Amino acid sequence: MQLDLSRHVAADPDAVWAVLTDIPSAHRTLSGVLAVELLTPGPYQPGLRWRETRKMFGMKATEEMMVLAAEPPHSTTIVAENGGTEYKTVFTVTPDADGSGSTLRMRFGAHTAHAPAMARVAMAVMGGLAERSTRKAMEQDLADIAAETERRAG
Repeated sequence: MQLDLSRHVAADPDAVWAVLTDIPSAHRTLSGVLAVELLTPGPYQPGLRWRETRKMFGMKATEEMMVLAAEPPHSTTIVAENGGTEYKTVFTVTPDADGSGSTLRMRFGAHTAHAPAMARVAMAVMGGLAERSTRKAMEQDLADIAAETERRAG
């Protein structure tokens, strides 16, 4: 599964980056996140790890996330792995040419190369439903990040 979404934010890249990388507040910013537990101390940088609990498909799911790369305030890559499926999310923040704000882009991929055969079959059968649900959750995340950024920017 591959998804590529973007959203305009009426704020500069530094303001978007501040919200995007505020992991301790993610459960307050993102309506789909129920809880966040930091696993490593320190600033947002490669190696930072946390557990994020979301409600997906009507159930609570907790994933361990890790920052793989960070180039403030322009891009970050976050990875997770569950049951042999690898998840990778790349966020990029680009200033608008006219100075009216920024474009926040989210590229998400799920790769099941190491998943058990049954999990790969289930993904193939349920892929469309999973993709629609994931797209909806990601669109909401982008909307939530934009709203919080614009609120903070005042």
